[in-house]
Amino acid sequence: MNDGVLVAGAGIAGVSMVRALRWHGIPATAVEQRPALLDAGLAINIPGNGVRALAALGVADGLRDIGLPVSRREYRTQRGRLLFSVAEDEFWGVAHQPRCVRRRDLLDLLERDLPPGSVRRGVAVSMVRATAGGVDVTLSDGSTGRYGFVVGADGVHSTVRTSLFGDARLEAALLSAASWRFMAPNPGVTCWTVWSGDSGTALLLPAGDGEVYGFASATRGGPIGSDPGWLSATFAGFPEAVRTAIAAALVRPESMYHSPIEEVRIPRWHQGRVVLIGDAAHATAPVWAQGASLAVEDALVLAELLGSRDWETVGGQWERLRRGRVTHVQAATDQLSRAVVKPAWLRNILLPAIGQRSYRSAYGLLRTPVAATTALD
Repeated sequence: MNDGVLVAGAGIAGVSMVRALRWHGIPATAVEQRPALLDAGLAINIPGNGVRALAALGVADGLRDIGLPVSRREYRTQRGRLLFSVAEDEFWGVAHQPRCVRRRDLLDLLERDLPPGSVRRGVAVSMVRATAGGVDVTLSDGSTGRYGFVVGADGVHSTVRTSLFGDARLEAALLSAASWRFMAPNPGVTCWTVWSGDSGTALLLPAGDGEVYGFASATRGGPIGSDPGWLSATFAGFPEAVRTAIAAALVRPESMYHSPIEEVRIPRWHQGRVVLIGDAAHATAPVWAQGASLAVEDALVLAELLGSRDWETVGGQWERLRRGRVTHVQAATDQLSRAVVKPAWLRNILLPAIGQRSYRSAYGLLRTPVAATTALD
């Protein structure tokens, strides 16, 4: 039996888990089917709680080197009128100012000083079975093994989750059924900016090196086509910055990503010595950009528990610690999503009144640092 921890998945959640466990002196290996993430060239927005969590993993200096600070958010109408704005640097403080980071750069940073063999690519977990005192694991290459603990960090379509609980139904997000994501030359956008109309919502976020990260979705439950031409048609009446970025991205349609926005909301995140973290446990629409941030927090708390508690009871303790914070993010996501899916004329009346309050409500709780042992002692 391998007394260490096997982590299924080597995305941000999985590599953060390995790093956090090594911090506590616990041997761990992450396995990942894909040799590289398909969307690794894209960027992600990391709010202040994620910046704080990454600092706790020991990569604060590296994050400052690779991430572009995000000092302001602006929410605008389809025609460009400002509905409300938020000074993010003032809200989070200098130490935890949000950053836009390329996913590949963040993964490289998290893996940079891990021992050789900490991440194995080209093989994945295909089945797990929790038993007394351990976990039986089958890998995609047919090999089997028994581990002291398994962490399912294998994303929205988690094999570990399916092994534990069967085919849990994924829910389409209230925000939009799908999205387009892309990188493009920066058309002059200076801060996190979103424009929303009757048929679509577009976000552009400066990512450094003269580029912006783009995210586009439908509004009010409208269709979002898998043909990139959907973008040109939907955003034809939007400001020049949006049209220019989309046109530039369409020059290389093979570099763009179209995918469903699926949510995972299940009543249990653990069974025996198996725990789900990140999107495998609680994937949520990216309204508040919490996918990576919550995943890193998950890893920090779980690693702390595994370093100080009986592994037989860690799963339940971890769930009790994390459920409230995740539920808060899910509720805040639903609240703003319900506002976004209203007709544009009504949304344009509501958001100036509730926008800043919604931001403070969503992120206020998340300014509290996460900890495990002090909360249970």
